[in-house]
Amino acid sequence: MNQQPSNHTNSITKKQFAQTASKEADTLPSWSISQIEELLNLPFNDLIYQAQLVHRKYHDANKVQLSTLVSVKTGGCSEDCGYCPQAARYHTDVNDEDMMSLDKVVSAAKEARGQGASRFCMGAAWRGPKQRDIEKITEIISAVKGLGLETCATLGMLKPGQAEQLSDAGLDYYNHNLDTAPEFYGEVITTRAYQDRLNTLDSVRSAGMHVCCGGIVGMGESRNARAGLIAQLANLNPYPESVPVNKLVQVKGTPLYGTDELDSFEFIRTIAAARITMPKAMVRLSAGRSEMSEEVQALCFLAGANSIFYGDKLLTTGNPEAEQDKIMFRKLGLQSL
Repeated sequence: MNQQPSNHTNSITKKQFAQTASKEADTLPSWSISQIEELLNLPFNDLIYQAQLVHRKYHDANKVQLSTLVSVKTGGCSEDCGYCPQAARYHTDVNDEDMMSLDKVVSAAKEARGQGASRFCMGAAWRGPKQRDIEKITEIISAVKGLGLETCATLGMLKPGQAEQLSDAGLDYYNHNLDTAPEFYGEVITTRAYQDRLNTLDSVRSAGMHVCCGGIVGMGESRNARAGLIAQLANLNPYPESVPVNKLVQVKGTPLYGTDELDSFEFIRTIAAARITMPKAMVRLSAGRSEMSEEVQALCFLAGANSIFYGDKLLTTGNPEAEQDKIMFRKLGLQSL
C-alpha cells in the first residue's frame, strides 16, 4: 500500500525547492528602472512583439489559468491602504465580517472547481494573522488542497513561524503584493513599511512556498513609478512565480476614489513589461477586469497575461461572471489550464 509522505518529508522537499530557486535566480539578469522604462517607451507594436516572443518561449500562448479568489475574512482591517474598501477607517459599503466557516469555504472551492478553476485563492483583511487565525486557516487550506486545487492565501504580514505552518498545511502560494514602487509607496500606505512587505516575502521563500507578488497601477503614479514596481519584482531573488497586475478599482469612500483613470494602453504596456522581465512567471490579469472590454483583455493576453480570476467577485469588488468569460474564451480560441 502506498503511504502518503509525512509533513517532515514535505517540509524538506520545500526547503530544497527554495534553495534551488535561489541558485537559479543567481543566473538571472538584473533590470534597472531605466531599462524597464525604455521597454514601456517602445512603440506599442514593438513592445507587444517582444512580449509575445518571450511568452511563446515559456508558455502556451493559447492557454490561460482560471483562478478563483474568495474573501474568507472581510472588512475591519486596521491598515490605511488608500485603495482598499476593507480598511476600517474608511466609510465604504464593506462591513466587518467574521471568518467564513470551513464548510462554506470548501463549498465555494468545490463550486470554483466545477466551473473550471484550477487555483483557489483565499484572502483575509488582516494586518497580519494571529495564531488562532493561523490554526483556523491551516485547517481550511488542508481541506481545499484535498480537493486537488492549487492553493494560495493572502493574509497580511507573517510573524516568525507562521509561514512554516502554512506550508505544512499544504499552501502552494502566498500572496503579498508590493503594490507600487518604493518611491511612491508613502503616497498610498503609511501603516506598513515597504521593508515589512519584503520581510514577509523572505519568510515565504524560506518556508519553501511559491511567491505570488505584484502590484496595483492607476493610483496616480508616473510611468517611471510603474517601471520601478516592475524592477522591484523582477529583481527579487528569485522573481515571483505568480505576478498579479491589478488596475485600481475606485471605491467611493477610499482616498484614491476620483483618481484620474489609467489609460488602457498603459495598463497593457505594464503587462508586457512584466512578461518580458519575468518570463517564466504566471502574469495574472487581476482587479479591474470588470471595467475592461473584451478587446482590452484580448490585448492583455497578447501582451503575456496567462491567468485570470474567474467568477462574479474579486474579494469585495465585481468581476466578470463565469459565463461571460467562457464566451470570451471561445471568441479568442483560448483554453483553460
